[in-house]
Amino acid sequence: MYPYRFLLLLFLYSPFAMAQGQLQATVDRWAADDYLRHASVGVCVTDAATGKVLAGYRSATSLIPASTLKVLTTASALAMLGADFRFTTTLAYDGYVDNQGVLNGNLYLVGSGDPSLGSPEMKGTAGLEPVLDNWRLAIQQAGIRQVTGRVIGDDLVFSSAATGSHWPWLDLGNYYGSGAYGLNLHDNLYYLRLQQQTRLGATPPVAGTAPRIPGLQFYNEITSAERGSGDNAYIYGAPYTYQRYLRGTIPVGSGIFTIKGAIPDPPLFAAQQLVAALESVGILCLRPPASLRQLPATDQPAAPRQVLHTHKSPTVAALATYTNMESINLYAEALLRAIGREYGGSGSAEAGLQAIQDYWTRRGVDFAGVQLYDGSGLAARNVVPGAFLCQLLSVVYQDQQLRQIFMDTLPLAGWSGSLRNSLKGTAAEGRLRAKSGSLEQVRAYTGYVPDRQGRVLAFSMLLNNYSGESDPARKKLLDLMAALAEAN
Repeated sequence: MYPYRFLLLLFLYSPFAMAQGQLQATVDRWAADDYLRHASVGVCVTDAATGKVLAGYRSATSLIPASTLKVLTTASALAMLGADFRFTTTLAYDGYVDNQGVLNGNLYLVGSGDPSLGSPEMKGTAGLEPVLDNWRLAIQQAGIRQVTGRVIGDDLVFSSAATGSHWPWLDLGNYYGSGAYGLNLHDNLYYLRLQQQTRLGATPPVAGTAPRIPGLQFYNEITSAERGSGDNAYIYGAPYTYQRYLRGTIPVGSGIFTIKGAIPDPPLFAAQQLVAALESVGILCLRPPASLRQLPATDQPAAPRQVLHTHKSPTVAALATYTNMESINLYAEALLRAIGREYGGSGSAEAGLQAIQDYWTRRGVDFAGVQLYDGSGLAARNVVPGAFLCQLLSVVYQDQQLRQIFMDTLPLAGWSGSLRNSLKGTAAEGRLRAKSGSLEQVRAYTGYVPDRQGRVLAFSMLLNNYSGESDPARKKLLDLMAALAEAN
């Protein structure tokens, strides 16, 4: 008996056991703060290399992850599609070109779900004008001088349900609520310019959009608030519809104030943009542009198509990095639907989510307590336990091919992404990598940090239903991350 007692005492007083106990004590002290009395909290910390749980607080409780859910989507895309996977968009035609340069047929823009096509904001990608120029030049080089048919946006690779099934009405008309279509363009967003007014309560007139969205109508109920009050304006409207209600406030002033909205029908918008580019050089299309999905079945040509131009996206590694660094919902949703297409035979969110669950279950990740409705975290009905995210990050970390390329997609404390201005001057600066998440009364972080001994910790901290403003909630989580970086 005595040898066993000696071994037990040896373990209890070993540096590992003491460090683990200190880590748990740190989490316990943090969770005992009166600020969290009425909140729902889940914390999990594991040894990333072994998956062993080192500390936790209600880590099995299912909570809203917000955008930290993007770690699941991006890790899945890297593992399942591959880091070097690229989306392709093809320009093609059917029919034939006669001796006069008349295309007796249609032009097609055939999408595969590329979220970055013509992006105005992702560095290293061709913007809208260069993309349109490439398409126009390919058509001119083919000797086409007129088109008897249409320009058709073919987005059938993805489901028509471009947005999440539980996304709030408040979000759908805004740029961050733009869904993922089989054919996306310009990040599926437009810039809405408002002329500021100098009188409180006055309505700032709409000064235009960039790019122009044909048929888009605005019902403007925005008013002017105090100077410096910021952007509190929202655009209300559903996909595939062209009436938009503008509500909320922008500050008083004398300049142009810009907000961003979701393009109602990106496949149709892409076709319209190409028609305009062709008309600018005298090439006319005799029938109006359309999206293939919305054409009547009797009007959907079935002739073989000839490819004129192929555009390739950045790699999935680059797309995943942009998704996590800037928390872009569109990119996460496109990756999710691409996974569904490749593994489930359907470019839908549901097929993507099922394929992801099947894949990670085979790799030992427990999905108990997980309920998901999208890939971006915008749906407030998404819930996951903190232990689930920690287990996922541990499995990713233990995969030598996946580890570094995934970790590089995450914001670095004090340096990049959503953490570029956070944790400066702490032990976490330049060492901790994490994805943030926020919705109304939701704050969350999930990522990795090496402790003082060099052991890499995987962590997840989910905070729901906190009282008051979001800044104190954010600071509370940042304090715990800084403490993890200080752990021995």
